[in-house]
Amino acid sequence: MIRRGSNPGLAFEQPIYDLESRIETLEKNPPSSRDEDQLRAMRRELTESTKAIYENLTPWQRVQVARHQDRPQTRDYLTLVFDEFVELHGDRNFGDDRAMLTGFAKLGKYKVMVVGHQKGRNVKERSACYFGCAHPEGYRKALLKMKLAEKFGIPIICLIDTPGAYPGVGAEERGQSQAIAENMFEMSRITTPIVCVVIGEGGSGGALGVGVGDRVAVLQHAYYSVISPEGCAGILWKSNQYAEKAAEALRFTSEDLSKFGVVDDVIDEPLGGAHRDHHGMAARLKRYLLKSVRELETLTPDDLVKKRYEKFRRIGVFLEQNP
Repeated sequence: MIRRGSNPGLAFEQPIYDLESRIETLEKNPPSSRDEDQLRAMRRELTESTKAIYENLTPWQRVQVARHQDRPQTRDYLTLVFDEFVELHGDRNFGDDRAMLTGFAKLGKYKVMVVGHQKGRNVKERSACYFGCAHPEGYRKALLKMKLAEKFGIPIICLIDTPGAYPGVGAEERGQSQAIAENMFEMSRITTPIVCVVIGEGGSGGALGVGVGDRVAVLQHAYYSVISPEGCAGILWKSNQYAEKAAEALRFTSEDLSKFGVVDDVIDEPLGGAHRDHHGMAARLKRYLLKSVRELETLTPDDLVKKRYEKFRRIGVFLEQNP
């Protein structure tokens, strides 16, 4: 599914939109009157232009792609990757956080528990989902469902897409940091396979709260960082006008993450990004999830926990400087 004609304002994609518009105009002409050779040449030019642009994205442009309004979200993948999704609500304590989706689903032959951030598509949905920023009840809901999956020996799939945990007063009053810390601690001990994939934004503790897994992967044009570029710029330079500079400094692209050992795998996106081909991206994600679950199901519960612990102890690259 190539998404054409919905120019959301990414300046660096303008040549792609221009070419797509010209191709669509030609395709609307009757077959007898359109120039097929010109059409083929323009399609080749579109492929080459898209490839050239996306092979040379800056870190800040990666952030823009990760936030693209047409990029597939957790609910899209629930339709395209999984079958028989049954949503589970609430944390049995405060309420149901719509920024965090949880529920049983089928992944091929496997029964799984899916946990994922949801940002929403339109203004109404985004407001209800707090733009993907979960509250403490969202993280408690996620942990409650993961514990349920562990009880029945079901693998857990976590789809991460958040700029960070909700920063409001109410969230702090209800124990935001404690909820995230408890999730990380408990996820390290869960005895069923956990596969985590950053599908868009992976910001701060909001991502880590559902990010401790046996396999941690990131989509090619997603990012995974201790803080958003705007947040980093606000702290270091006292202005979010330096967000592009902060993005360069944070080293959070998929290539950097793989190099530093922060993620296990990078899942390639279709040409032009996941927002241009939802079905193609879903097929790649499904293959990765099936492969990971198939490999992890052979491990004993003790081995899973031990290897998960060792994996996170190894994360990161330390540079020593001579005095």
